[in-house]
Amino acid sequence: MVTLSADTAKSHSQVENDEDLKVADAVWVGTALLHEKTGRNDGFSTEEIVSFVQLHRLTKGAYKSIWQHVNQHCVANRKPQPNRICMLFATGQGNRRLYRPGDESKIYPGRKGAPTHPDWDSLPKQYQYLRDWYEEWTRATASEMKDPLLELVGTWSEEPADEYVARLRENWGDAR
Repeated sequence: MVTLSADTAKSHSQVENDEDLKVADAVWVGTALLHEKTGRNDGFSTEEIVSFVQLHRLTKGAYKSIWQHVNQHCVANRKPQPNRICMLFATGQGNRRLYRPGDESKIYPGRKGAPTHPDWDSLPKQYQYLRDWYEEWTRATASEMKDPLLELVGTWSEEPADEYVARLRENWGDAR
């Protein structure tokens, strides 16, 4: 059985010496690379992320440890058990995407203030560019996110709101 502390407590020098990322950092890097390569913002299945991390040998962590980080330990809107990292966000049906601004209100209590990405300076050189990519991605995806209630503003500008809602409901009885 692999202990989580062995997978997550590597020092910066150990990561450089054996070219191995901490499991949590490998999960973030793998997910970022998937987002970058596919252009998808909706997320990936746990299995897609785990397979990608293993295929690209981003960590020497065991399959079970990687899976546990993708499924629970790194997920901002899941109960911390024991890790409180906020690198991923569960979007439903087992899918995960990178955490991004706007997710703050959905963070599980006990995870607030936890890391949302690897320590940029500890990433190997070939992944340093992901910092700029992530900052741009979070800006772009934040502008895509629309509040459905704010989208309604002005849709009934020519009549009082109560009359607008009543008019929308007029034919509801016919649908039964």
